[in-house]
Amino acid sequence: MEKVWLQHYDPRIEPEINPDIYSSLVDVFEQSVEKYKDKTAYINMGHSMTFGELDQLSKQFAAYLQNSGLKRGDSVAIMMPNMLQYPVAIFGVLRAGMVVVNVNPLYTPRELQHQLTDANVKTIVIVENFATTLEQVINDTPVENVLLTSIGDMLPAPKRWIVNFGVKYLKKMIPEYNLPNAKRFTQALKQGESQKYERPEIKNTELAFLQYTGGTTGVSKGGMLTHRNLVANLEQVSGILATAITPGKDLVVTALPLYHIFALQGSCLLFMKFGCPNLLITNPRDMPGFVSELAKYPFAVLPGVNTLFNGLLNTPGFSELDFSNFKFGLGGGMAVQRPVAEKWQEVTGTVLLEGYGLTECSPVVTVNPPQLEAYKGSIGMPVPSTDIKLMDDDGNEVAPGEVGEMWVKGPQVMMGYLNRPEATAEILKDGWLATGDIAKVDEQGYFYIVDRKKDMILVSGFNVFPNEIEEVAAMHDMVLEAAAVGVPHEVSGEVVKLFVVKKDEGLTEAMVIEHCRSHLTGYKVPKHIVFKDDLPKTNVGKILRRELRD
Repeated sequence: MEKVWLQHYDPRIEPEINPDIYSSLVDVFEQSVEKYKDKTAYINMGHSMTFGELDQLSKQFAAYLQNSGLKRGDSVAIMMPNMLQYPVAIFGVLRAGMVVVNVNPLYTPRELQHQLTDANVKTIVIVENFATTLEQVINDTPVENVLLTSIGDMLPAPKRWIVNFGVKYLKKMIPEYNLPNAKRFTQALKQGESQKYERPEIKNTELAFLQYTGGTTGVSKGGMLTHRNLVANLEQVSGILATAITPGKDLVVTALPLYHIFALQGSCLLFMKFGCPNLLITNPRDMPGFVSELAKYPFAVLPGVNTLFNGLLNTPGFSELDFSNFKFGLGGGMAVQRPVAEKWQEVTGTVLLEGYGLTECSPVVTVNPPQLEAYKGSIGMPVPSTDIKLMDDDGNEVAPGEVGEMWVKGPQVMMGYLNRPEATAEILKDGWLATGDIAKVDEQGYFYIVDRKKDMILVSGFNVFPNEIEEVAAMHDMVLEAAAVGVPHEVSGEVVKLFVVKKDEGLTEAMVIEHCRSHLTGYKVPKHIVFKDDLPKTNVGKILRRELRD
């Protein structure tokens, strides 16, 4: 395919963006929906929504929120897979001057309770498939207002009735729940239609998202991302990809969940700004279904993680798709593996562009320019207005050519972690964010990740932190102590391996896994259990995970 759409872009030549070009994400949104009002914004389950319709529905939801007893700056949680309700909810919350708290719908009750309580969530929008999880903990959270939605609610009749009936009665995907004071999301939208909406004057220093991420110490923490953080990162990524995206035309495929920071910025916000259609995939694990969905649309961009690309390449029918409109795949969230990238280029005729980011950076730090001819194993160059330095363990910058921990500075770096000054101080130092990733840089300015300094485990692009796994394992009456490490896996990059010292000889591998499964999201559950008489420790009693890993 001739790449006529590519022009040369080099962040070293155009090194700066203006993070204050918009006063807030709401400004970006309002300009886009006005400019592209008749264009398709989102497609899901065969039904499309225009930017004009998204404008109207999100304004109705904003009006409902403003008249529901909530105040400016209050947190509203969204717990659902990719479906048309998601962007309506996100932009409605932002337009109301409130803060979005994205929640993984697969969370266990324990994980959900922590996040809702930590973020002081008063209102939650939740798909009813997961309402039973909320029911188990709602009385131990600040939640007062529950808005329930069904998967087909935004589809036109009779398709809406057919989908909702099938999900509930034929597929039996909705466990019994009892949330007597819950309201319907569609009811809230209807109510908002007749209520007054007041557009708030949002300062770019105000919070837009509380985006939860794991930590090296214990439970997940809320990264405080301001409107300025996200607008800055939007401008940074736009600056690099603008030469490759045709506004109002190029269709982006969103298979990564919108609650994940990569999809939130790299699909939802970026392509909203460009006025491009966005194909939402509700269940990307159904690979044959995903491929048949791709066959219906002239897709141009596909952000994903290594496991997604690998899964597609190994699904019958994918290689027969029409790639004549396809421009690039954008890899992030975890390391892209060379065999996958090379096979991707062979099948699609396009390069898999790898980038690097983290929740704390809204998230993009580096990305490869779209004119790259072939995969090179690099995470790319810093996006505009971003400084990177590589540091040794003593806090000194390393000499050129040497490896060191990557420290990042730029307008996309978060304010800090909610209610966690000590954890914030550990990672933010004089405006620099210590990423915990070990990297090197070549003479051309391309960065490469060498290793991770943290004990963090990366499963299919999701952060898994050993402390949380160990804490859950230790809750079992027959476990004396436990240590979790990541081990390589050809599909998901890494999986969790748990070393356990028994308190009771009757403890089995199956019992440990079953216990973990009841308290942890699926990707965090250990895949390997090893029983040991004791665990290696330092003089002060800290478990030596590196020794176990080796």
